[in-house]
Amino acid sequence: MPEYNKRFSDIEQNIAEVKEKIAQAAIKSGRNPQDVHLMAVSKTVESVFINHAISCGIDLIGENKVQEFLAKKPELNLENCKAHLIGHLQSNKVKKIVGEVEVIQSVDSVSLANEIAKRSVNSGIVSKVLLEVNVGNEESKFGFDLRELDERACEISEINGISVQGLMCVAPVCDDEKVLRGIFSNMYRAYLDIASKKINNINMNVLSMGMSGDYCEAVLEGANLVRVGSAIFGSRNYR
Repeated sequence: MPEYNKRFSDIEQNIAEVKEKIAQAAIKSGRNPQDVHLMAVSKTVESVFINHAISCGIDLIGENKVQEFLAKKPELNLENCKAHLIGHLQSNKVKKIVGEVEVIQSVDSVSLANEIAKRSVNSGIVSKVLLEVNVGNEESKFGFDLRELDERACEISEINGISVQGLMCVAPVCDDEKVLRGIFSNMYRAYLDIASKKINNINMNVLSMGMSGDYCEAVLEGANLVRVGSAIFGSRNYR
């Protein structure tokens, strides 16, 4: 199918370009490019194209919606690729996703952490999670306020059934690189600050920030995981 071949070729080229830009930003920030993990965000992307990206070396995908991921999961070649949930998670969907992904990146409240923990304990597992931070204090976005992050992290650290692996944020849409880098820099400082406190059950292994429009700025300011969708798969098809 010619249309598939063109899309396959575009995906291959896009992955190579994104990896090169990540490498350049990592080197500029004094880090090893291999220390930055590229996630392919597969929201609305058909399984055939996700599998092609995996065949091109993608070893981490991110899905936004529980039902969409669970519908696609049987068709995905995940033997050598991990999957994270990165979208807002409603409490009534927790029971469906616990145990189905490697990490839930979007823990934005203590109550959600408790629900994930309860379901995890019932399933005999410990769920890895990231704490989502509303770094731009936007009313339209979910996440903890930076000013309350320490206190909430300490609360969540005492909950059995989950293990905090780091932080995640979605930066505000912004064309000013200086402002954007300042926002990511604030996240990096919070990440280092929590890590320095050595709180039990809080492991600052992952700083997930940066998407298709701002992943280079995020890497320059310390991100070690970037979530790239349209820059890999092309414009989304919202059907």
